[in-house]
Amino acid sequence: MVSITGSPGTRRRFGHQHGTCPGLHFRLLCRITIAACTEVQMKTTVSLIIATFLFCVSASAQDRNSEHARKTLEIYKRIVEVETAKNLGNVPEVANYLADELIAAGLPQADVEVLPNGETASLIARYRGDGSSGKAPILLLGHMDVVEANPDDWERPPFKLTQDDTYFYARGTIDNKFGVAQLTSTFIRLKKEGFVPNRDLILVFSGDEESGMVTTRQLAYERDDLAEAEFALNSDAGGGDLNKDGKALVYAIQAAEKTYVTWEMTARNPGGHSSRPRPDNAIYDLAEAIGKIQAHRFPVRWNPMTLEFFQVTGEQLGGELGDAMLRFAENPEDTEASDRLAVESSYVGTTRTTCVVTMLRAGHAENALPQSATATVNCRVFVGVPAAEVLATLQQVVGNDAIEFKETYAPVESPVSELREEIRAAISEAVQGRYPGVRMIAYMESGGTDGMHFRRAGIPTWAASGIFMNPDEMFAHGLNERVPIKTFYDALDHWSIIIRELASD
Repeated sequence: MVSITGSPGTRRRFGHQHGTCPGLHFRLLCRITIAACTEVQMKTTVSLIIATFLFCVSASAQDRNSEHARKTLEIYKRIVEVETAKNLGNVPEVANYLADELIAAGLPQADVEVLPNGETASLIARYRGDGSSGKAPILLLGHMDVVEANPDDWERPPFKLTQDDTYFYARGTIDNKFGVAQLTSTFIRLKKEGFVPNRDLILVFSGDEESGMVTTRQLAYERDDLAEAEFALNSDAGGGDLNKDGKALVYAIQAAEKTYVTWEMTARNPGGHSSRPRPDNAIYDLAEAIGKIQAHRFPVRWNPMTLEFFQVTGEQLGGELGDAMLRFAENPEDTEASDRLAVESSYVGTTRTTCVVTMLRAGHAENALPQSATATVNCRVFVGVPAAEVLATLQQVVGNDAIEFKETYAPVESPVSELREEIRAAISEAVQGRYPGVRMIAYMESGGTDGMHFRRAGIPTWAASGIFMNPDEMFAHGLNERVPIKTFYDALDHWSIIIRELASD
């Protein structure tokens, strides 16, 4: 995921319905038996349900030793420990390893394709169905690359999977090798179980989501076999939020993402000798412009999806922050409420366009006045707002016609994928088995994922990671990235359930 902020859980996210003790079967047992009970029978029935529940808990506790669990961890460890950051040329190693695993599980070699692209690569693997549904394929997305990690800054080696009693640690444990490992192992599992879907399923793993999305563009716009898909499900966003006590607050399905766009803002000057300072200075001019951008707040924006997100999240969260969410959902023009949300890094991106300076470069010698100074300004534009409008605002805010703006990353404006009931229902089967009764909502991602290109290509895309965790413990792109061990194992059935719901008669 590209620099996710404001993600309600992934960032950024399970039940055991198709395992040893299916959660679905348990829920059905509860509904059927309670409905059939007389008052006299109720005590016995409740005892039966409790016994069944305890058996399920016991069975689920043993899942870590199952073949599927061991295989998923094996894949996870293997790919996490390959450093797939930009310009290292290691993504093809991961792509070829995953391809070999899928072929060994029974996918025909002709249906598994590694596509080299410069120093990186992508992977396409088709799990053929019998075509009985008459429906177009489903794409299942992920990315194999990660952002850089400086070992000197980390408490643990960033490219070795380590753990304590609570977490797995390493770069990519969340973003997005969690999703890649879970999807790959699910394909292997389903193949070994003899599952025949009623439509084709296609794994689509990009190789540079974090650094330009060249492979993503190739996959989304240049592959006719992928363009025929009915929709895509992305493993790189969405997921569930837990509070500090482990209570599930909400499960969010990503249905839209803000536009990602970057400009280089440059001040120029004739320069000169540092012993003869002049009144104008490129660095000072740039610093003034940066200060104005820092102080500027883009207008508050909303849509029905974001208002529902704050309504549901606020109800579940409670407290002073939850109250601000509810007030915003009721009246998004409530300045006090929007100002309160603006100081929360997890939620500010859901209320407005944001622009932030992320990099600087200036000068050419310590004893020379700078001839140029450049700042990189990265913006995440609220869905539906043209990037050109944001640029015009930045130029107005800076108020200096001598400051140059150069676009470095072409904006990708993508539409909202309105959440379909069958998608919600399938994801619900996976999520409710783990956290019965948890509220489910669609949301807008503040960061960027591969999904933006598939949406732009006309393929509705929703992100539905199997991760549940406390957003305050989310360190994707940051130091000591980690994922709860419990979450890793609880998610083992997540994609299997969703796939069976969407690709079975």
